[in-house]
Amino acid sequence: MKIITDSVTISTQGNTDIIDVTDEVKDLLDKTGLTQGNLTVFVSGSTAGVTSIEYEPGLLKDLPEAFERFAPAGISYHHNATWGDGNGHAHVRAALLGSSFTVPFKNGNLLLGTWQQIVVIDFDNRPRERSVVVQMIGE
Repeated sequence: MKIITDSVTISTQGNTDIIDVTDEVKDLLDKTGLTQGNLTVFVSGSTAGVTSIEYEPGLLKDLPEAFERFAPAGISYHHNATWGDGNGHAHVRAALLGSSFTVPFKNGNLLLGTWQQIVVIDFDNRPRERSVVVQMIGE
């Protein structure tokens, strides 16, 4: 059993920017030579999250609208009063989504559904460089 940790850096625009990282994750897995196991995708930072979606135009509009209903950007947050950075909503959204996502793999292939992609969602109120860490455990 091996454990291999690697990462990629992505540029985001913030404001619920949704970035498909499936190909980057698959490339990292391919480099390892591992054929079966599990991998975890983790985004560093407290204002972004990771999940899987069908990466299609309608959902790319629906998901930001849903997050706006759950944790609106334009209301008062105690975090904003503490730090004055105006991104309290981003912290709440990221906490609800979570910072990691686990995917099994077999025969060197991610066991994702046909319409399932791995995405990083950046909720911050400004563009960012994000480190996406991928830890693979397998043989």
